[in-house]
Amino acid sequence: MKIELLLLCGLLFAFINVFEVRCEKFEPTWDSLDSRPLPSWYDKAKFGIFIHWGVFSVPSISSEWLWSDWKSENETQEISDYIEKNFPPNFTYQEFAKDFTAEFFNATQWANLFAKSGAKYVVLTSKHHEGFTLWPSKYSFSWNAKDIGPHRDIIDELGTAVRQANLTFGLYHSLYEWFHPIYLSDRANNFTTQDFAKAKALPELYELVEQYKPSILWSDGDWEANYTYWNSTEFLAWLYNESPVGDEVVVNDRWGADIPCNHGDFYTCTDRYDPGVLQAHKWENAMTIDKKSWGFRRNAVLDDYLTANELITTLARTVSCGGNLLVNVGPTKDGVINPIYEERLTQLGDWLSINGEAIYETSPWTAQNDSYNGNIWYTYANNNVYALVLEWPSDDTVTLQSSRQIFEASANTSVVLLGNEDTKLEWSLTTSQVQIKLPSKAIVKNPTAWVLKIISG
Repeated sequence: MKIELLLLCGLLFAFINVFEVRCEKFEPTWDSLDSRPLPSWYDKAKFGIFIHWGVFSVPSISSEWLWSDWKSENETQEISDYIEKNFPPNFTYQEFAKDFTAEFFNATQWANLFAKSGAKYVVLTSKHHEGFTLWPSKYSFSWNAKDIGPHRDIIDELGTAVRQANLTFGLYHSLYEWFHPIYLSDRANNFTTQDFAKAKALPELYELVEQYKPSILWSDGDWEANYTYWNSTEFLAWLYNESPVGDEVVVNDRWGADIPCNHGDFYTCTDRYDPGVLQAHKWENAMTIDKKSWGFRRNAVLDDYLTANELITTLARTVSCGGNLLVNVGPTKDGVINPIYEERLTQLGDWLSINGEAIYETSPWTAQNDSYNGNIWYTYANNNVYALVLEWPSDDTVTLQSSRQIFEASANTSVVLLGNEDTKLEWSLTTSQVQIKLPSKAIVKNPTAWVLKIISG
């Protein structure tokens, strides 16, 4: 039997090269779970889309935390004025749900936009901290998108469309809920009871995995209780060993207090995590196009949105340091991805259509940021070094220091500008640097952030 099992594992490893297959069982301990190799598809992908959509998209002011802020000491004058002026006395947050209509939601349209952006995976908020689920969960009666609001299974529609667009589909899930009475009771008992975790959070997770088979499970809302309260290690052992997505699924690090940046297939550490230096463990920069909110804000102004150049800069920094970039958009309550988001995603896609080989399936190089020019970041693939130049030099000459040894080693080293590969660029050595003459900016195809491909001789 042992010989047959080894032969079977050998055949699986030989014929399945997209997802890693483990023939061992993982124990419900962090040491065992952390020994699982990261499925290679995730590291190769580099860029994904995050979607924050829910009842918070109806008021669409302040942020997706409006309900919590409204009912806590964090309430701002903006929130109190908005509620007082626009709604009757005793109005409740739950009453917003009927206006979460999603009448313009077209899953195929969304998926095509995400594919056009150059993203390789999509992560949808299946349930945010408000507790409203975007699927007809058995554990969220009358507070889900099938029973009220759209009267649709949003996850099923989007998951199908995303996969048809040849993208990988993942789901965000908040473990806790701000005002769920059972959770509040557990918290009042200092989490010595696990009633909410066992009756609500964990059953939802099993339901999501078994029904929708996400390849990414992006956990959140973990910070108030220890991982033992959430039974996180037991759930993850099941996910890796027995679930229908055990071979390809990846999870983040938000599975209990003190777990972020310590355990998980990839680390997110904090929102908008951007360390700027190479990390020892795979990580992800989950960030927003709207600087102030993950959900859609009707009262946002143009300066609140990152520019295309700022997004490309963040992508370059992130990938150079070994991370993936997860760019968030917040749709409207009607199901529209606002034109400002559409424009930014299209601009990213246009840039990646020219420069994608410096991003996808790359690895960090020996240097991440050039020691002479802080606006240049490096990646590496197929024995080529890519220098991502974020600012065009005034004299049309790029000066590099960290990669000088490549040119010093061989006079046959060549350099091309991605998008203009037909022309080899002239280079020369100084005592400590290499200088590369760029072509006329007038003939360069992309308008921002340029990539030098350094091919060693």
